[in-house]
Amino acid sequence: MLKYFEMFVNFLWGLPIIVIILGAGIYFTFKTGFFQVFYLKHIFSETILKTIKTGNKGEGNAKGLITPFDAVATAIGGTVGVGNIGGVATAIAIGGPGALFWLWIAAFLGMMLKMVEVTLGVYYREKDENGEVYGGPTYYMEKGLGKEKGIKWWIIPAVIFGGGIFSTFFITVQNYTVSEAVSSAYGIKIIYASIIYILVNYILIIGGIKKLGKIAGKIVPFMCIFYIVAALYIIAINIGNLPETIVLVFKGAFNGTAAVGGFAGAAFNQVMRIGMARSVFSNEAGWGSSPMIHSSAQTDHPVKQGLWGAFEVFVDTIIVCTLTALVIIITNVWQSGATGATLTLSAFETGMGLASKIFIATGIFLFGVTTSSGWYAYYEIILRHLMKSRPKLKEAILKFYKIFYPIPGFIMVVMATTIGMPGGTVWVFADFTTAIPTFVNVGVILALSGTFLKLFKDYKKRYILKEDMSKENTKLFFEEN
Repeated sequence: MLKYFEMFVNFLWGLPIIVIILGAGIYFTFKTGFFQVFYLKHIFSETILKTIKTGNKGEGNAKGLITPFDAVATAIGGTVGVGNIGGVATAIAIGGPGALFWLWIAAFLGMMLKMVEVTLGVYYREKDENGEVYGGPTYYMEKGLGKEKGIKWWIIPAVIFGGGIFSTFFITVQNYTVSEAVSSAYGIKIIYASIIYILVNYILIIGGIKKLGKIAGKIVPFMCIFYIVAALYIIAINIGNLPETIVLVFKGAFNGTAAVGGFAGAAFNQVMRIGMARSVFSNEAGWGSSPMIHSSAQTDHPVKQGLWGAFEVFVDTIIVCTLTALVIIITNVWQSGATGATLTLSAFETGMGLASKIFIATGIFLFGVTTSSGWYAYYEIILRHLMKSRPKLKEAILKFYKIFYPIPGFIMVVMATTIGMPGGTVWVFADFTTAIPTFVNVGVILALSGTFLKLFKDYKKRYILKEDMSKENTKLFFEEN
């Protein structure tokens, strides 16, 4: 049974997902004039550099639960996690060094996909009975497809999307991957590591989305710098191997990788598939997850928050995933036969000694808990939309959800340790839970592309070309709400 399920997942992550991600990414890249290339400086200056200069605050008098930076910190906390460490390691172990090239391609196009979905998430967001703003794919399906385009069956993609996202609630790799790393580094049983993990999760989620944003704004920058510095150190002490590493990446991207040592070898289609799958799982571009937290940001133009979406993908994949992959390849441990977080830990141990295991395992733990807490926010927002007409039932369900949230991850660890489920099998389930909502969400943002392009042109005129917009009727959605 597992064999046929794996075949089906491999099919989803073959030509179908490659066509929809590459196709949509190329479409938006061309329609915006290669915005993520020619305006990369603008993206950085209006996001992280602006925050450093002016402080962590909202745009103008815009309403929202959290600041734009806290929103992206929560989203990066949800994306920069085990996908960057265990997922990238698995990609290199299965697909060889060439998988990194396809991570780059998917991320380059993913910057535009994330910018589009975040922009639409903000544009179609709405207030609840307490005056708090929430949004995301299910919201733009209801309001964009349903109300604006008159598509009465908008509920079908919304249910499929919501079901796909919620399947990750039950089939989750976060607890498993983190517990595996902590168990390996500290020499404790994986079950004990898992229990510690869920206890920390409870501490983080108890204050709700607003509190999560504040915590993420403090933890995530430290977490990323912590990991980046360690990775750069490994690359620096192995700098002589860097040219050969780059050659392996580009050669393996198109020719596949021949069997070497403990490595089984990979064909071109496998390298491309695994690279793109790990990229989407890591940065979640097109997946529809991040727009749910970005939609609560205090911003006065949808595209302004969309820029944070593009920045998020750049940090997650172009920086963090690349560094993970380079550390694994440059230390030559990718041929060892290990996979997942164990492979990443082995690479850092090769470069920094035994103490690095504890150092990096701690980093993986931080990545994992911020990822889990970020996803807590995503599930809550879907539940809020589902129950928006029944506030009392909504509050009861949200209270139960807060208590139950970390349990499925613990059950996955128990299953993996008792029936001996290998790490590769866990990632097969993860790929399935990624593919379904991605297909639906990318299809919807393509259907709503006209709305995005209208907002994009408005933003470009106002903030890049700085044209006089006083005579144009460009009243934004959230000004009406």
